[in-house]
Amino acid sequence: MRHFDTAATRAGLPYDALVPALRRMFAGGCEVPLRHTHALADADGHTVGTLLLMPAWRPGGRLGIKTVNVFPGNALQGLPALHAVYTLFDGSTGVPLAQMDGSEITTRRTVAASALAASYLAREDARELLLVGAGRLAHQVPAALRSVRPGLRRVRVWNHRPEGAALLVRALATEPALEGLQITVATGLEAAVRQADMVSCVTLSTAALVQGRWLRPGSHLDLVGGFTPAMRECDGEALRRARVWVDTSEAMAKAGDILQAVAEGLFDPAALQGTLADLCRGAAGRAGPDEITLFKSVGTALEDLAAAELVFDRG
Repeated sequence: MRHFDTAATRAGLPYDALVPALRRMFAGGCEVPLRHTHALADADGHTVGTLLLMPAWRPGGRLGIKTVNVFPGNALQGLPALHAVYTLFDGSTGVPLAQMDGSEITTRRTVAASALAASYLAREDARELLLVGAGRLAHQVPAALRSVRPGLRRVRVWNHRPEGAALLVRALATEPALEGLQITVATGLEAAVRQADMVSCVTLSTAALVQGRWLRPGSHLDLVGGFTPAMRECDGEALRRARVWVDTSEAMAKAGDILQAVAEGLFDPAALQGTLADLCRGAAGRAGPDEITLFKSVGTALEDLAAAELVFDRG
């Protein structure tokens, strides 16, 4: 069995290869059962962590399982709260093929899915990106989106902590994949949204940040961060004004952005335009230069399998 550490996993997932790999997997499909979630308790019975198992496979192809451990108390020990490994098997024999850095796979496939959606939904002449959030995922968004919208010229970063935005701007300025871009801190969220062609939200917010009335005609809103019904990155007005797509139908039961807008009477689930699979199989994306588009993702093991296969085949 081969082993891919963090650096080797990252090297196997360049966005100009990963986005097409996701497109092929969404178009072709694979088996994705519900993820398994288990609470982990200490000797006194107190829950200290969560174990997630996320399998996916292609009949006659390969089988993969991502194992994710979430231990919120790790911060007290100076450790990340989340750790993950990915194990890839031969789907016909069960023979183990490789083990990879599951956290690296998760980060890169998540932003690559946003880039895949943007390849159908963002205007081809999009030049300005607003990045809302300044964490690990946010760091990867500009490179992923630039891989499908090479006309990108400017990136603004807004964060609820301005010092976090400044740190990310300095980090992005050293990225070879972003050479030539103007990268600055956005001091005001409303003004930055009103100027942006693409707005990508990568936060853990439970209160709407982006207001629908701020979105300019022709813009594309990408919602990455919220993955529970209690989390929210935009208001219901944004969904009311936009044509809405999701990564998978699971988002309709998990995404607070959608569920809360439905509860407010601002979005009808019947108005959903479709999923990434629909787009990759030929469904119409952006219908005109002035319409507002919105993509909401919650993640899927299909993406993990596509990424792991790419790492293995390129390695």
